[in-house]
Amino acid sequence: MKTKHLRGAGILLCLMSLVAPQLGFAQKLSASPAKPFELTVDSIMRGPRLVGYPPTGVYWSQDSNRIYFRWKQADEPRLKEPSLYVVNRDGSGLRRLSEDEAKQAPPANGELSKDKSMTVYTDEGDVFIYLHADGTRRQITRTVDAETNPHFTFDQKRVYFTRQNNLYSMSLNGASLDQLTDIRPGGGAGGGTTPPKGTDSQEYLKKEERTLLDAVRERAEQREEQDKKRKEREKRKPFNLPAGQNAIALTLSPDGKYVIATISEPVTGAKNTIVPNYVTESAYTEDIPGRTKVGDTQNRARFVLIDVGTGETKNIDHGLPATPPLQRTELNRIEAAPPKTAGEPQRTPPAQPKDRDVQWSQLHWSDDGRNAVLMARSVDNKDRWVMLLDAATGKTKVLTSLRDDAWIDGPGANTLGWLPDNGHVYFESERDGFAHLYTISINGGEPVQLTSGQFEISEVQVSPDKTKFYFTSSEGSPFERHFYSMALAGGARTRLTGLPGQNQVDVSPDETMIADVRSYSNKPPELYLFANQPLSESSNDSAKKITTSPTPEFFTHQWIDPAIASFKARDGATVYGRIYLPANYKGGGPAVLFVHGAGYLQNVNRWWSSYYREYMFHHLLMEMGFVVFDIDYRGSAGYGRDWRTGIYRHMGGKDLTDHVDAVNYLIKEHGVDPKRVGLYGGSYGGFITLMAMFTQPDVFAAGAALRPVTDWAHYNNPYTANILNLPQNDAESYKQSSPIYFANGLKGALLICHGMVDVNVNFQDTVRLVEKLIELRKENWEVAPYPVEDHGFEREESWADEYKRILKLFVTNLKPAARAPASGRGRGK
Repeated sequence: MKTKHLRGAGILLCLMSLVAPQLGFAQKLSASPAKPFELTVDSIMRGPRLVGYPPTGVYWSQDSNRIYFRWKQADEPRLKEPSLYVVNRDGSGLRRLSEDEAKQAPPANGELSKDKSMTVYTDEGDVFIYLHADGTRRQITRTVDAETNPHFTFDQKRVYFTRQNNLYSMSLNGASLDQLTDIRPGGGAGGGTTPPKGTDSQEYLKKEERTLLDAVRERAEQREEQDKKRKEREKRKPFNLPAGQNAIALTLSPDGKYVIATISEPVTGAKNTIVPNYVTESAYTEDIPGRTKVGDTQNRARFVLIDVGTGETKNIDHGLPATPPLQRTELNRIEAAPPKTAGEPQRTPPAQPKDRDVQWSQLHWSDDGRNAVLMARSVDNKDRWVMLLDAATGKTKVLTSLRDDAWIDGPGANTLGWLPDNGHVYFESERDGFAHLYTISINGGEPVQLTSGQFEISEVQVSPDKTKFYFTSSEGSPFERHFYSMALAGGARTRLTGLPGQNQVDVSPDETMIADVRSYSNKPPELYLFANQPLSESSNDSAKKITTSPTPEFFTHQWIDPAIASFKARDGATVYGRIYLPANYKGGGPAVLFVHGAGYLQNVNRWWSSYYREYMFHHLLMEMGFVVFDIDYRGSAGYGRDWRTGIYRHMGGKDLTDHVDAVNYLIKEHGVDPKRVGLYGGSYGGFITLMAMFTQPDVFAAGAALRPVTDWAHYNNPYTANILNLPQNDAESYKQSSPIYFANGLKGALLICHGMVDVNVNFQDTVRLVEKLIELRKENWEVAPYPVEDHGFEREESWADEYKRILKLFVTNLKPAARAPASGRGRGK
């Protein structure tokens, strides 16, 4: 084994030496052969110091000759920001830019002018123009106040930007500055300098002071005169916001007559969580302000039209009717649900909100500047509308309505844009069960479906030459993502990427080249360059690999491409999983199920997992004789609308029985010992682990719940209200979905690990469950708190400690004859 590793390392060093001179790493790589990778918890949990950092933020120069991206070497300090790199389109000249060079490079973000000669952007709070012809930048503003969100005006003669919650425009040479809005926060009447009126006693004292003292009277008269002159000068009416409200986004209409302001409306009475931070520089416990909990009143945002000339304002009116009655399909589902056991609450349909409330987003103007479309989403999460805006009146017209009796979402849910004819818009919908592309005329009519089939598309964009769509699709295999093009009218789709796995593509401005951040099951993401051609005219060999992110040590181990297995769940649905089988496995051994987090996430695929530490940990478990199975349970991404919403009103329902059915599959097909099965996972995976240990104690002998949700009524509103409605309206959904109500069922060995400064799933979740377990006099459990860790761990020491505990749990309880190695070291094959 070691000889094979060293031979592979030698080949790798020869290949790497070809790239090293470009990066300045030749001396580092040629010094000695790579050290063979040692499969231990400590070695795995080095994380990026082993597998490297992926290239991110990829973008092209406007002349399509160079590619820029952010990248960081594996041996660089953890807290150091990634550097900006550049490479030529033919793959030559890869180098890291100095800080000064990076400042002079084309901006990664900003708005490109219509003639593509300039980009307006901000840097450190000032507005700049980048001139693409000569590669120089010109500073437009130089102020102590931060300018944000710069754009070109429709005529391209000026730029406009936000400064201190107001919109300003400036000529490109910086010669003139105009204030376009007069938005005054704080709720002061009139917005002037006149002090607000006080109580009767306060007003009496004010009047007496003015009569008694000349200095007070003279200052008051001067202020009143200034206020009078200011009001005479003002051409527009100020927009006085109520106390607590703020303008969080300002957009100028193409004709320059209106500003569309997004106004944030904080609610009263809401209560935020507080996360105590015990390890601080001050040595005192400090509070981290947190979020609200699901069902509490939430902040709202409204769109307001401001007349630039007069200052008059109008709220954009959605014109939608009140909340429709509960759909018959939902009533049928509730009525058909199995009866509850004695003593449990009666099943009742979830209550509906009294008033229709929507949130606005995705405002887009047509290229000719005549029309705007925007998207509205109901606060009850059931409906979404594409709307046409009349900027003169603030009225809207519904172009199409999208509804889901569970909750409206899916990949591409926020896709909205204009076609080049300025008369049609495109959007995505799951109306046929999968996320597909549609267009609709702004003059009315039914939507036209452009893609169809049992696959999903996402990241839709119109090509730079405005002749076709580009998008990412799972067509061909739900386990890969490839880049496609398609005519604007629909029809045949052309696949443009050939490398198997996941492909995240940026097309060059001239559309002749593709920059692709691609990864595979056992290969971390790397940057590739190749010609933008149909797959039939190119091959995988034509792709030029630009980066190599992992350390040489990483390549000395034989990381497997896990086989994808499938089985039938109890309701007939097909469930997919990645399976790790020990070498020469003959059955009768233990098994561990890994439960991915996020709920709506796909982890059964052919690309590098965000759970790459777990992927490597599964190699360690496999080498120690464990079968490991990692499934995409109900609610996971990548399998269409019905799979996505399979957990509606019952998390811990089908998603949990999918795992029980997975165990039955392992017993039947691979001879796993049914008495020696464990599971683990973090966040949603931690939640499923708790539900499994509490409600399926005869199936799972041991479980490790990491940063788990223990009571969904204590989680956030945006995620939870989608799936379980609101706790005050649908208490039954929360009680049947929350592990804390089932803690009495614990029999097996349970480990709970949680970061104490977790601002996502608060540590309070674990504290409350611990108290419940104590009250129930349960004994076979333990908690490992991590004082400086948030939801996602950052420190290697914490990762290593956590996974040594997980390994010990499984070895001790699923392999009773063995002893858990203190170092987390595998015993070899």
